[in-house]
Amino acid sequence: MHEPVIPTGIRPTRPRPSAAYVPVPAENNVELHDEYDPVVLVQDPYDPNRSVAVRRSALQPTVATPARDLTPQPLIDPLAARLFGGGVGGGVLGWGAGEFVAGLGKLVTAAASAGGAALAIALLLLAWKMTPSGGGKTVNITNNNRWGGRSITRS
Repeated sequence: MHEPVIPTGIRPTRPRPSAAYVPVPAENNVELHDEYDPVVLVQDPYDPNRSVAVRRSALQPTVATPARDLTPQPLIDPLAARLFGGGVGGGVLGWGAGEFVAGLGKLVTAAASAGGAALAIALLLLAWKMTPSGGGKTVNITNNNRWGGRSITRS
């Protein structure tokens, strides 16, 4: 049978014994766990898709996660509250800007209405001043048209 191939190309093996210690090959050898240091595969820090063979004794022991302190936590997340407040504030700012622009529109409309009223009053005064006050001459012209193309004009 073939041994399974590890995708990274690195096969975990036991370290070779030193020259001072050469085990005697026998059928019923008993290997104690403490006689060799096992090799484990660890994720490569430079390429997360590769694994690196490392002796277990070279790894640092993991540190237990410290227990959470029992200080009371806020009921609402402060960051979420700030984002919510910013959204509401932005909406209120937009509403206020719209009201301001509407007020400016009303002001412009009022100014245009006042200008139109002033123009109408000025035209009325001008027309009143231009009318003849009895010193002018009045001419009455009468025009009578008859059948056959006859026309009589009297003044």
